Amino acid sequence: MSAAGGRESKAEGVYTVVLVRHGLSTFNKFDMFTGWCDCPLSEEGMEEAAESGRLLAAAGLKFDVAHTSVLKRACTSLHRMLEGAAQPWVPIKTSWMLNERHYGALQGQNKAATEQRLGPIVHEWRRGYAVAPPPMEESHPHWTLIQQDARYAGVDIPLSESLRDTAQRVLKYWRAEVVPDVLAGKKVLVVAHANTLRALVHALDGIDDEAIKGLKIPTGRPFIYKLDANLQPVGEVDRHGFRGRYVDTLMQRNPRYVVQRCSSHGGTSCALK
Repeated sequence: MSAAGGRESKAEGVYTVVLVRHGLSTFNKFDMFTGWCDCPLSEEGMEEAAESGRLLAAAGLKFDVAHTSVLKRACTSLHRMLEGAAQPWVPIKTSWMLNERHYGALQGQNKAATEQRLGPIVHEWRRGYAVAPPPMEESHPHWTLIQQDARYAGVDIPLSESLRDTAQRVLKYWRAEVVPDVLAGKKVLVVAHANTLRALVHALDGIDDEAIKGLKIPTGRPFIYKLDANLQPVGEVDRHGFRGRYVDTLMQRNPRYVVQRCSSHGGTSCALK
């Protein structure tokens, strides 16, 4: 199946979905728990997102619809990617259900310093599947910013989430909004967050709760899922059980292209030889 042009062919029984974590944010840069804090992209993240778009264009990937969260680091990344891919007209659907997991009381704290202070439980909060961090309380500096945000009017805002909690809302959105687009034969791009994507990968690939601890989703690096007629992933799994394929890795196998990795922030660019 060609990655380029038009809509997917149902006769082939295979669909393509491209997933991307947003570019490097200001909180990512300083290794802070971000969650629902609406921090912007860093300068590196802005370029990282644009480079991702150029990579998608070089790979011949065209889209009919895109999905993202309501957090600005994801929204900005998506717009930058579509500009970089020369497809700024692609319709966009946004939802809080694709937001990063809510990190509760940890939001805004440095990860390394928090782990040094509280010990191994912090690693379990970060990487485990079923354990949620302590809930955010009204005294937290982000409380009012989130609770009074118009984007969440009518939403039962969580005070903290485990990866399992995050998966429940992400999969609800996937089934209600993304799956119908895929089944309609549309080429779909999803730009989201580390843990919303980990939650989705956990479900799609059937990765067990222990193995998901080792799966990391880098910023600004698109990966492709090929799905069969039953929307089950196809292809070989890596050591974590992951069937996604990073676009830059696939492009490195194509002798027509040169893929370069930016040393400053790990982004990629791609050009014809």
